Amino acid sequence: MKSPDKFYLRTENQEGRCTVYLSGELDLETASQMRAAMSTLVELSDRELVLNLRDLRYMDSTGIGILVSVVRARHAKNAPFLVEAIPPNIRKLFDMTGISPFLSGSAPSSY
Repeated sequence: MKSPDKFYLRTENQEGRCTVYLSGELDLETASQMRAAMSTLVELSDRELVLNLRDLRYMDSTGIGILVSVVRARHAKNAPFLVEAIPPNIRKLFDMTGISPFLSGSAPSSY
């Protein structure tokens, strides 16, 4: 069983869409796991790539850096990328760092 404090990632592939569900904490300690998963997924330019953050409790600057790298890679491939179900504390971080406008699906989530 996964620890509630650790980072967990799972992917769900549907026709035309790959959704990555993140939970726990994305920080320096767990960044390598996120980078490894995203390195192959950003190449899937034939489908929309979606990050679902509903169960992500914490993200530090390392996580922001990974997200910016994904945004850039997807943009270079002219491939769709969006972030959905953003918890309020992480939305605040995105707003403070100025990356919110680059996350296509970053409209407020209903909780």
